[in-house]
Amino acid sequence: MEKSLALINTDSFSSYIAEINRISLLTPEKETELAQQYKKNQDVKTAHRLVTANLRFVVKIAGEYRGYRMRMMDLVQEGNMGLMRAVKKFDPERGYRLISYAVWWIRAYIQDYIIRSWSLVKVGTTQLQKKLFFKLSKVRGFLDGEEVDTAEINALTDGSENDAKVRDFCQRLNARDFSLDRMISDSNTTYLDLLADDNDGQEELLLTKEAEINRKTMINQALKELTPREQEVISGRFFAGISKTLQDVGDELGITRERVRQLESNALKKLHKILGADAEMLIAT
Repeated sequence: MEKSLALINTDSFSSYIAEINRISLLTPEKETELAQQYKKNQDVKTAHRLVTANLRFVVKIAGEYRGYRMRMMDLVQEGNMGLMRAVKKFDPERGYRLISYAVWWIRAYIQDYIIRSWSLVKVGTTQLQKKLFFKLSKVRGFLDGEEVDTAEINALTDGSENDAKVRDFCQRLNARDFSLDRMISDSNTTYLDLLADDNDGQEELLLTKEAEINRKTMINQALKELTPREQEVISGRFFAGISKTLQDVGDELGITRERVRQLESNALKKLHKILGADAEMLIAT
């Protein structure tokens, strides 16, 4: 199975087709024999043979989804994943061919990939939504990115009880994502140009910078009024870059936790007199 995945890394889709067309198909008898062998032993080489023999059928099924404007190699890769899943779950005792069973898994993987890739926002999460999404290919203009006609979609539903869900789903599909670099009409303006800039302007940045300089100047001047030991405590508690406890500062200075608390209390009282009521806020920031 790993070799089958390696095949789809080829740069040329034509080369890939030529490569898988050289792989011989299995007779019903040989396929049953290999499937029984894999079911019994879970042998990777046997699974690889079953997968590679059916790769061309995956390409055929993937071709049915060309209209969704996805790269064929991407669709084939997803289909191959579905085929490998089918090989793991296939029961040869039921009497039908592997591809007859695998086609469901192949389509499921391809359809899930298309829905995931259709929009940056998930458009189909429930079975009803997925069913509607692929029925929309019958609706005029859907694959060309035009607005979905709700009336036409209603005709595809199974009953009126789903009308509200259909309308909601159509609204989600109509709100297609697009590049912000796209030009608006014939102007040189893009949608990105119209987005508001939440960043501060030059005036706000200048005011913020000046306020920061003034704050640091006030603090430095106020700290000069403290004793050397008080300066050490305040620096350790508020300017260390990390949050330090009274015990942490005490251990560093070789004094008790209580002594650190007393020095801090005395220092803050002095700073309150110098800096006013905003002393602790100025220090903390």
